[in-house]
Amino acid sequence: MPEIVLATLNARYVHASFGLRCLRANLGGLRARSALAEFTISQRPLEIAEELLALQPRILGLGVYIWNVALSTELVALLKRLRPELTIVVGGPEVSYEFEQQEIVRLADHVLTGEADLVFPEVCRQVLTGHPPAAKIIPAAPPDVAQLTLPYDEYTDEDIAHRLIYVEASRGCPFECEFCLSSLDVPVRAFPLDAFLVAMDRLFARGVRHFKFVDRTFNLHLETGRKILEFFLDRLEPGLFLHFEMIPDRLPAGLRELITRFPAGTLQFEVGVQTFDPVVAAAIHRRQDFGRLEDNFRFLREQTGVHVHADLIAGLPGETLEGFAAGFDRLVGLRPQEIQVGVLKRLRGTPIGRHDAEGQMVYSPHPPYEILQNRLVDFVTMQRLGRFARYWDLVGNSGHFVAVLPEFWSGGASPFAEFMRFSDWFYAREGRRHGIALPHLVEQVFVWLTQERGRPAEFIAAALCQDALRAGQAELPPVVKAHLPASAGAALSAQRAISPRTTRRQARHRGAGTASSSAPGQLAQS
Repeated sequence: MPEIVLATLNARYVHASFGLRCLRANLGGLRARSALAEFTISQRPLEIAEELLALQPRILGLGVYIWNVALSTELVALLKRLRPELTIVVGGPEVSYEFEQQEIVRLADHVLTGEADLVFPEVCRQVLTGHPPAAKIIPAAPPDVAQLTLPYDEYTDEDIAHRLIYVEASRGCPFECEFCLSSLDVPVRAFPLDAFLVAMDRLFARGVRHFKFVDRTFNLHLETGRKILEFFLDRLEPGLFLHFEMIPDRLPAGLRELITRFPAGTLQFEVGVQTFDPVVAAAIHRRQDFGRLEDNFRFLREQTGVHVHADLIAGLPGETLEGFAAGFDRLVGLRPQEIQVGVLKRLRGTPIGRHDAEGQMVYSPHPPYEILQNRLVDFVTMQRLGRFARYWDLVGNSGHFVAVLPEFWSGGASPFAEFMRFSDWFYAREGRRHGIALPHLVEQVFVWLTQERGRPAEFIAAALCQDALRAGQAELPPVVKAHLPASAGAALSAQRAISPRTTRRQARHRGAGTASSSAPGQLAQS
């Protein structure tokens, strides 16, 4: 039985915990006396407690995040009732800041704040030798990443077969955007590149083809970015998929040339735009050259096969509804495949709190601490924005409505205004944000576009059929099929499932179905 168990509650099974693997890799001589135990937030804390106690550990290291803190608190309370002598050490971003009033902090024996790769082993050694630290709160200074043992051998064959594989070439962020925890993690610290690429080569040899980089600024150091791209260019093969977060206004010619050499569907760039209002950006200390940003977007969409995922935040201090709407419309015009509309969250420790008084910022006291209202956007409007974000993800981002999406604002209308109208209409009919089956959503999109916007039924049905074929869907609602020729039904019946499993949304945007470019009606792909 392991004496040390490292555990967390992931959002989903596919999300392997990178932090736990970093901790275990750096346990040194204690690694052989440890084990990983991962769960998901869909599991009951009592069942998790039973599994953990069956391992009979002396130390439990628990990773606490914004998505699992409520369940983790319940879990720790149960464990302390059932086995008070178990030493529970918690860490992670949710307990690294503003921990004074947190119930999970009160219940735990020790709280490690910051990057605990080297501090956690020392705490374990002290506990196992009978001399536990006297302090409950134990700060961990950012370690020299060159001294860390890389965690990639901690991925099991099962992980590689069934889970996302997270990697990091650097830690930290050079920017100080006040809504982000990375603003507290300055400067950027790069792992030794040669050792990192050797580890990537081992992962590739073991069958990893989907690499999700967690670096906050992949393209900050251009020479490092170039070498990483060249490494993967030398290993190009079907199924390779690379996810990077990038600085939107920094894409020089050297990187551009390399990016154009990757086939469509290989690269995904997560691009943080957040706001197009220069006054708002300055107020939250976000530095951004909007001209360069737009030029880079045009390059990525017109000259490369990169899947662009752009982020925009609603509720920022100083931004009106009209300002956000203008930014959304501007971003739609740049044509990223996905626009992730996020509602502002006040993450523990972030400097965004300095705007609370002047901006009259009111946040939910419960995770994920979303903004409820502020001086410029009232509660009712903020709720509408939250629904807009959810429905946009279902319709605009999912890849199920690529051909039909421009019909929401055809005729030169504002994309934001028209999709907000749809959002209000849809919520009035449904009264919910979640649990919406795809066929029902397709039916409601058809009803909206034909009855509320007056678009021709045959045209919209053909667009939805094209989207179904692109996405690998084999069925459409009867109200849609009634406006399609018989040949469309035959094409749907012959549909094949799309692949690979880890890039389904990207595949739908690219058109991975059997007839994505020649659907009934001969609609051009958008």
